[in-house]
Amino acid sequence: MKLRICTIFLLISFSSLCFSQQAVEKAAPPAGNALVGDYYGSDVSNGSLNKAVSVEKLEKDLKITNKIENVAVKGEVTDVCPKKGCWLSLKTEDGSVFFVKMKDYAFFVPTALKGKNVVLEGVAEKKVTSVEELKHYAKDAKKTKDEIDAIKSPKEEIRFLANGIKVVN
Repeated sequence: MKLRICTIFLLISFSSLCFSQQAVEKAAPPAGNALVGDYYGSDVSNGSLNKAVSVEKLEKDLKITNKIENVAVKGEVTDVCPKKGCWLSLKTEDGSVFFVKMKDYAFFVPTALKGKNVVLEGVAEKKVTSVEELKHYAKDAKKTKDEIDAIKSPKEEIRFLANGIKVVN
């Protein structure tokens, strides 16, 4: 009799343990409409908003030096990582992209930021991005297999590590 009670108790305990696990949510970009005045990460100061340079000006400055710290840049967001909101890109005058990552992976942005004007605060540098990393970002952006397979060589580009991003008009 004791053996039967102990067995039933163990089965009930084991069943409870198996079914008590929390559901793990799939990572997704944060919700939000990215309205004017919204910010992500550190709030961008009014001083930085007033002295923010265009992407084109930053490109010219990076021809002189490889890295610029504590810079504020303004531009239009062309793409946001649909997987987590962990990166974005800005439009440049020549149609190429300006890649932005969040410092220390500390914050993410909603996909609603696409098409909005923003001011970024952080560090800009010229960097050569490897083929593997370019393919990784292409997969995150849900590019087709053909587009991903077409990436064959590293790319020199401007990379920005943002401390804060603010939506502006």
